[in-house]
Amino acid sequence: MRTPLIAACAATLVMAVGAQTAAPQRRQRPGWQLSCQAWTFRELTVLETLDTLQSLGIRFVEFFPGQRLSKDKPIGFDHNAAPEVIAEVKAKLQATGVRAIAYGVVGLGSDEASARKVFEFAKTMGIRVLTTEPREEDLAMLDKLAQEYKIGIAIHNHPKPSHYWSPETVLKAVDGKSALVGACADTGHWYRSGLNPVDCLKQLKGRVISLHFKDLDANKGDVPFGTGVCDAEGQLRELAAQGFRGPVSIEFERTSGAELIENVRKCVEWFRETSRKIAPARRARPAAPPSQGK
Repeated sequence: MRTPLIAACAATLVMAVGAQTAAPQRRQRPGWQLSCQAWTFRELTVLETLDTLQSLGIRFVEFFPGQRLSKDKPIGFDHNAAPEVIAEVKAKLQATGVRAIAYGVVGLGSDEASARKVFEFAKTMGIRVLTTEPREEDLAMLDKLAQEYKIGIAIHNHPKPSHYWSPETVLKAVDGKSALVGACADTGHWYRSGLNPVDCLKQLKGRVISLHFKDLDANKGDVPFGTGVCDAEGQLRELAAQGFRGPVSIEFERTSGAELIENVRKCVEWFRETSRKIAPARRARPAAPPSQGK
């Protein structure tokens, strides 16, 4: 016969095991920041773009140099902007709840003074990544600034015959550089260069800092994520397998107006649904068993 104390301990154990078994599974977020490359809405102004991103539920933006500030002030917004213009954009970011996370494709120059100006702009805006296509011989200097400012340098790949069109060239350029120097993986441009985007991501494992994420049709035109030939889900699965943490910028380079907004909306919906599907499952922490009175 079991004593009352043994019975109580056994009941507690059963309750604890039962709580753990019944604990619901939760999905971990992969740690990606869904962004939009403002070039997508290049027909709009900076302020209009931020309003549009807010309406789409996109909380991050990658600015590009030269987009018009507003209808009232059709001046280009970039790292040369006057302090009052920067203040206006920062106020709009705060009002819309959108965060500037990346900037590019931007030239950083070949001397420290010109490059530092871009880094200072990024620091002021809270930007984490500079998207660029620098000369290989300038990367040591840029790496030094990246470490000083704690801002990443993401080497972008335009299609062939651009210098950085293949992952091999990027890997050669970043060899020996800090982890803050890597790739801005433009997955659509890889396809346009005759490469497989998933294979390219595998090649760049550990060096992907950010993405210009795309899906294309057989004619190499942009289509909503998941409807093209670039294996968009396979790309996300590879990023998840690598433990990638960083910005993934939607960049849609065709259509305009209401059609463009609807295409981006479809991209957002697909991205969120697919991210939830492929994120690793984990069990919720079981509730503590009830304490036993004396």
